[in-house]
Amino acid sequence: MPVSALADITVIECSTFVTGPYAAALLADLGARVIKIETPPDGDPYRYFAPDPYFSPNFAHLNRNKESLVLDLKANEGKEICVELIKKADVFVENFRPGTAERLGLGYGALRSLNSHLVYCSISAFGQGGPYADKPGFDTLGQAMSGLLSVLTDPAEPKVMGIALSDYVTGLSAGYGILGALLARQKKGEGCKVETSLLQSTLSFIGEAAAGYLRTGEIPNRLARVRNAHAFAFLAKDGLPLVIHCSVPEKFWLGLLQAVDQKELAEDKRFKSRSDRRSHYAELHAELSALFSSRTRDEWLKRLEENDVPAGPLYNIAEVLSDPQVQHLGLVEEAQHPKAGKLKFVRSAVNYTDLIRKEASAPPLLGEGTATILAELGYTKAAINELEARGVIKIG
Repeated sequence: MPVSALADITVIECSTFVTGPYAAALLADLGARVIKIETPPDGDPYRYFAPDPYFSPNFAHLNRNKESLVLDLKANEGKEICVELIKKADVFVENFRPGTAERLGLGYGALRSLNSHLVYCSISAFGQGGPYADKPGFDTLGQAMSGLLSVLTDPAEPKVMGIALSDYVTGLSAGYGILGALLARQKKGEGCKVETSLLQSTLSFIGEAAAGYLRTGEIPNRLARVRNAHAFAFLAKDGLPLVIHCSVPEKFWLGLLQAVDQKELAEDKRFKSRSDRRSHYAELHAELSALFSSRTRDEWLKRLEENDVPAGPLYNIAEVLSDPQVQHLGLVEEAQHPKAGKLKFVRSAVNYTDLIRKEASAPPLLGEGTATILAELGYTKAAINELEARGVIKIG
């Protein structure tokens, strides 16, 4: 009988913005129940990252398939409720600054003594100890201090990237670590602590570039891998961008020359071998760039495809989402919220055979699940109303 990959797994999430919420969202995609604990009165600040009457699209994407419980963890009753949930949970995810969980009485040592099966995941900016542990950190710092940004931009004219790469890589790493810990729990019968950080995850992500430096002593820049990969980006006659990636096989280089009617370049001493092309990449790029300005993008893509060259349009998001291959794969799904209405999301990155894929549910309004979750713990309606009146909880 088909099952959900993480059926019967309960995750308690005490995290904000991207890293922790993304890790928990990956688990929710696999069927886990995720209870997101938010601080009163306003909850996760990412709810308000972009203007929207209910929640920012950024927050919505990261918090679909979750329940929102608003809880003051600094109040004794709030902490007690959180602990009661964790006693029965499988996973706890937090991205507080190092030391905060311990001050709240929610550190690994304290919770492990209450639930030895718990997989405890701590996500930080720079690690739980060391000279930078107490520094505040967001995605841009993770990209910059891990070295990732140095291979994405020109340090002489630096630009910050338009996506939270370090945040998402860290959330993905945390999700990967949690799944590993859950598998280990099946073998040894107890949970463990999983730690990652913006710095560690992002440096691991660019380990290929680091390996090159550790071997040769040469510091890579934005073009280092581009030259090796024989990768190019051009503007066509109609002003639309396209990309080509010839990689190592010689057949793709020869196919490119065939597509642009420049087979004689194969005998040019500057471009004759792969090593020559790497050394003279700037000259090769300039020659090809002039050629690609002579036809429209569609014309070039047709010629490149006919010659089996790995090439494609450089899409913006609107173009991606209307692309026939994306539509064929069904990569956009809808969810309906009783107040926020219809929402659309890009669905999970993986498909399974003979496993149930959880259909997306809309992200919760702030405190939308508070009353239900407390009732499950045995709180009466009167007790819930009293806690709300005292500001310990908030009901959405």
